[in-house]
Amino acid sequence: MKKIVKLFAAFAVVGALAGCARTAPVHQVHTTVSAGHTADQVRTAILKAGQKREWVMSENGPGVIKGRLQARDHFAEVKITYSATSYSINYENSLNLNAADGKIHKNYNRWVNNLDHDIQLNLSAGAAL
Repeated sequence: MKKIVKLFAAFAVVGALAGCARTAPVHQVHTTVSAGHTADQVRTAILKAGQKREWVMSENGPGVIKGRLQARDHFAEVKITYSATSYSINYENSLNLNAADGKIHKNYNRWVNNLDHDIQLNLSAGAAL
């Protein structure tokens, strides 16, 4: 009987550790834009990167873009604030990404990193899109 209890406890610990491995701290992007860009060029670079990565982007006022990504049964929403000198990608909402206590499924961070990378590529290409 003790062996069964120990075995059950071991499986519980392994299961808990496996569940934790899928989450990571929510990545918030704060990037400085090199001199020589206008706010409109930054806006265009963000929208183009979102389109490439299949984010649904919508302008939500001056200097603010909302981004939504649906991947199978997962959903993520970000708020992107921008100016001629910087932009930030901040977590807003999600569904089925285990978001709790400042942590979220690792896929969210990968999606945001990819979006950030493409924005930077667009800006380095001159954003004369």
